[in-house]
Amino acid sequence: MTRPDETPESPAADAAAAPEGVPFPKAIRTFVKRGGRTTTGQSKAFETLGPQFLASFTGQPIDFEKTFGRQAPTVLEIGFGMGEATAHIASGLPGTNFLCCEVHEPGVGALLKRIGEQGIGNIRILQHDAVEVIDQMIPEASLDGVHIFFPDPWHKKRHHKRRLVQPALVARLARRLKPGGYLHCATDWQPYAQQILEVLGAEPLLQNTAADYAPRPAYRPLTKFENRGLKLGHGVWDVVFTRR
Repeated sequence: MTRPDETPESPAADAAAAPEGVPFPKAIRTFVKRGGRTTTGQSKAFETLGPQFLASFTGQPIDFEKTFGRQAPTVLEIGFGMGEATAHIASGLPGTNFLCCEVHEPGVGALLKRIGEQGIGNIRILQHDAVEVIDQMIPEASLDGVHIFFPDPWHKKRHHKRRLVQPALVARLARRLKPGGYLHCATDWQPYAQQILEVLGAEPLLQNTAADYAPRPAYRPLTKFENRGLKLGHGVWDVVFTRR
């Protein structure tokens, strides 16, 4: 989850600014890197678990079998916040590999700590800009799924261009899904849910699994953040499309 710990910057306009295969200018990012205190436990997790569970950004196509030490379906997660939902999902789906992109250091440390505490072995973390990872490291038709949970909604109209789910990024992701692979987005901001539904619906490689919004899949847990919102009367919308 991207919010509240990490906010994407301008993936629609910026991600479209350079074609695939062309290095990104340093100014282009899909996030705004925020400060935050890394706890002692998180720092220890970096030291003890980082060598095993942190993957390096190489700019070269990733070998999933080598990275995870096995052949298994692979899901890409973009922005996981503090990693609560990620750890829960990975624990519940031990036969699936999860490649997770997040730049917020306390969040990465928190997920590493959860990995150690819960004995999770099917997560690898890339602490790098997701668009560069997608363009330079993820081969086409290689992913079984993509998760984007609670990205920053950028409520003000003048900031809508900064929203993560935009046509340019969705087209990139669709090409990297295997036929039958899925793209699952979730948000608690209805106007953003409507935009996500429209953007995914306009991508010719994708088809909706529901008439509009999908029921929450069993693998996605209700996080503390989401539960707080539900108690305040906020809705949550899941959008799940599959690759044709």
